[in-house]
Amino acid sequence: MKCNKKQGHFLNDTISDWEKNGIITKETADTLRNSYSIRPFDYKKLAKYSFWIAIICAITTVGAIIADNFLIDLIENFFSSSDIGLCLTFVALSSIVYYAGLKRRQKRPEKIFSNEAILFAGVLLTAAAVAYLGKALDLGSGHFSILFLLSTIIYAGLALWFSSKLVWLFALISLGSWFGTETGYVSSWGAYFLGMNYPLRFILFGAILVGTSFFLKNNSKLSDFHKPTYIVGLLYLFISLWILSIFGNYGDMHSWYDVKQIELFHWGLLFGFVAIGAIYYGLKHDDYTSRSFGITFLFINLYTKYFEYFWDVTHKAIFFIILAISFWFIGQRAEKIWNLEFLKKDKQKDKQIDDKKE
Repeated sequence: MKCNKKQGHFLNDTISDWEKNGIITKETADTLRNSYSIRPFDYKKLAKYSFWIAIICAITTVGAIIADNFLIDLIENFFSSSDIGLCLTFVALSSIVYYAGLKRRQKRPEKIFSNEAILFAGVLLTAAAVAYLGKALDLGSGHFSILFLLSTIIYAGLALWFSSKLVWLFALISLGSWFGTETGYVSSWGAYFLGMNYPLRFILFGAILVGTSFFLKNNSKLSDFHKPTYIVGLLYLFISLWILSIFGNYGDMHSWYDVKQIELFHWGLLFGFVAIGAIYYGLKHDDYTSRSFGITFLFINLYTKYFEYFWDVTHKAIFFIILAISFWFIGQRAEKIWNLEFLKKDKQKDKQIDDKKE
């Protein structure tokens, strides 16, 4: 078995600990150490990051083309077709790309990242097809959120067909776009929908996605989509909480300017409680994603509140001393709990060794 340096160090430390405590013999420890090797360079991560950079460059290229009127005119003159004709053209192109991606995946399943990159090209072509379909069917109603819903259905179907996390990710982004535009359309593009501004709406949306991710996790056929759904849901949730902690449930800047910052304190408190809850859940269930999101956004919340309330009136050193003392206290409590668990495990190991000797 081949593993990266981090995994190799973990395995080596674990085997050494087992050997030291008499759980395994020296011969067994040597056998385990010889059963794996450490890769000197992680080419898998290099491939992953390279394809992600290629995808970002492709998106930038499309954006540059859209922003360039000359290129748009040139493309439209090249096709010299109606909107429905362009839609059908992009449908045909995307179908070819998806077919090629499917065949390549069957022949070269080990080429994970390059296969995903081909599917991403199909995603871009599908987005273009949906956009031209919207132009062709536009009746001036302004109900363009239907296009995002259509994109969501198409991407979700393709993700399930290809079992592609990347395409599923675009389905989730399209779903969020549909939710935002649909609630805006229903409320006649007003500031509020059911008494909620956009950040407050997306807190609920993110929470629903997080809850859905656990349903996917427990479903054997959909478990592969748990992680991207979980991460996107947490992103929607925490970014919306952060914006809400700054602006509150206000729909325009004029109303926000007339409000004192202290009146928005309860939103910051909610943000902090959710972040601490995510940290607690991550520590209790060994969930790295939840723990990382909680820690990151807890610090963002603290720094945001600092700049809002204390930047002009408090000496910078005092603020950071308070933070240092607070986290020192938290670290001491965590260390005490960890030591209690560690000592308990050591006692259990000693008891097992004594029982073996007897």
